[in-house]
Amino acid sequence: MSDIVVIGAGQAGAALVAKLRALGHSGSLTLIGAEQSPPYQRPPLSKAYLLGEMEETRLWLRNPAFYAEAGIDLRLGQPVTAIDRTARTVTVDGQTVHYDQLALTTGSVPRRLPDAAGGALAGVHVVRTLADVDAMRKEFAAGRRLVVIGGGYVGLEAAAVAAKLGLQVTVVEMAPRILQRVAAPETSDWVRALHTAHGVRIIEGMALDRLVGEGRVQAARLADGTELPTDFVIAGVGILPATALAEAAGLALDNGIAVDAQGRTSDPAIWAAGDCTSFPWQGGRLRLESVQNAIDQAELVAANMLGAGQDYRPMPWFWSDQYDMKLQIAGLNLGYDRVVTRGPEGGAVSFWYFRGDALLAVDAMNDPRAYMVGKRLIEAGHSPAPAQVSDLSVPLKALL
Repeated sequence: MSDIVVIGAGQAGAALVAKLRALGHSGSLTLIGAEQSPPYQRPPLSKAYLLGEMEETRLWLRNPAFYAEAGIDLRLGQPVTAIDRTARTVTVDGQTVHYDQLALTTGSVPRRLPDAAGGALAGVHVVRTLADVDAMRKEFAAGRRLVVIGGGYVGLEAAAVAAKLGLQVTVVEMAPRILQRVAAPETSDWVRALHTAHGVRIIEGMALDRLVGEGRVQAARLADGTELPTDFVIAGVGILPATALAEAAGLALDNGIAVDAQGRTSDPAIWAAGDCTSFPWQGGRLRLESVQNAIDQAELVAANMLGAGQDYRPMPWFWSDQYDMKLQIAGLNLGYDRVVTRGPEGGAVSFWYFRGDALLAVDAMNDPRAYMVGKRLIEAGHSPAPAQVSDLSVPLKALL
């Protein structure tokens, strides 16, 4: 029997320890988290939880009693301060905990606006943890003014919540268009029109100069000198892999904690999974920020810690809820050279990404059938003819 310690009590950490027990690991198992709450799902934070439609207990991935019943030592509110790879111990709450195998599921941390740009002013928020959202919920009162810095999915989801609650919302995106890093212009256009229809002002191709205020933010000054008066600000400018602990321990990093195809780090006794890792993919390295990747990679690492010897083959999918639109994404659009549109039909439309004749990904807006068909095609490695995709007289099932 071996002692296994998992650092990071988020989606990946919770999935990893549960899978270890399900696969028969009978040794000691410790899950350590820096937050006070038991492992919880993060996607609803910027949607249902922020809207007040979901209680904290509904965010929990499992009832806290599960961990005790499974013989998992769950330590919350206790950040790990050091890893001693020679002694095979971690330091937490002034004590050392021994491991035979260690897994890092430390997730990611939000990028913050620099202090020099006003990032330290009161009323400037990020969206990552329960504590982050609890701190900003009181700001969401009808008639107040919100500036969102960053037109990615998290920023746009928060903007949608604010608009639904009657706030005056402006989104400022430095890139030429919202969602530029993750989506085609067609998806950006659809989402922009949706927000505009709900009264959100979107400013693209404009950098933030700095936030202005005495102690508390009062305005956002843009690069062209325009000042946007505001009552509070949400910075949705991306996330970074949480690698500080791994770096201090001397583990190899490469856009995250570098792992091999099986999830092993540069130390054979240490594994990693989830947002914090980059893994081999198509001759390079890939880091995925998604619930699906956190669960699938963590469960594979659990199996490999017990000797399965399996390589990770990601089957990515993502989603975003904004107003009454559910955007579902299958696959990865990296390297696409063509986008084929199916629809709109009713309130549904989908955008299909191709590289040559190969289908890479699908963005489906309020179109679960297109999402499911696209997902099945991508996972099977099959590509429909682009002309058939765009032809609404061809049933989606026929594409299979």
